[in-house]
Amino acid sequence: MSVQTTHRFNVSEYYRMAETGVLRPDARVELLDGEIIDRSPIGHFHGGVVARLVRLLNKLSNDRWLVWPQNAVRLDENTEPQPDIALLKPSPDDYTGHQPVASDVFMLIEVADSSLELDRDRKLPHYGRAGIVEVWVVNLVDQAIEVHREPNFTGYSSTAILRAGDQARLLAFPDAVVDVGELLKSAK
Repeated sequence: MSVQTTHRFNVSEYYRMAETGVLRPDARVELLDGEIIDRSPIGHFHGGVVARLVRLLNKLSNDRWLVWPQNAVRLDENTEPQPDIALLKPSPDDYTGHQPVASDVFMLIEVADSSLELDRDRKLPHYGRAGIVEVWVVNLVDQAIEVHREPNFTGYSSTAILRAGDQARLLAFPDAVVDVGELLKSAK
């Protein structure tokens, strides 16, 4: 009888695989709990919503946070996801000398269409365990923003669903407001 084995990797091994060419330079992957996960291709609407968020959040920042789009955040030695956007505490070197970690994060944003299940079921528990205070899942399928707060070991204790007509406010900066309808409008 054969036994299936899952190989798990830590962050150092993950980076070594990229450096030695085991992972292609253009590979769209992230490390979750030691597993290398393929990321979905980014469609037009998804990419446009990310661009809107980057533009808006940079404008609202007033140098209070750094907008970190589609880059990795290290949560622990076995988990380094690449959220669509992280709002990070300012760093004198803009994180050129080190990877941001959970304590550097004000909030994370995942824009989700085909990745909705992965973002909710796999990533949110990791973000909660790491103590990320606020995560937004911009749910393109249902045209809503899911605001997750009060992190715990299994994810988040508080979730609010916001739709067109609502405003999403950043917990750390309540004066920073995102109009849900404007964010989710499409070119249709």
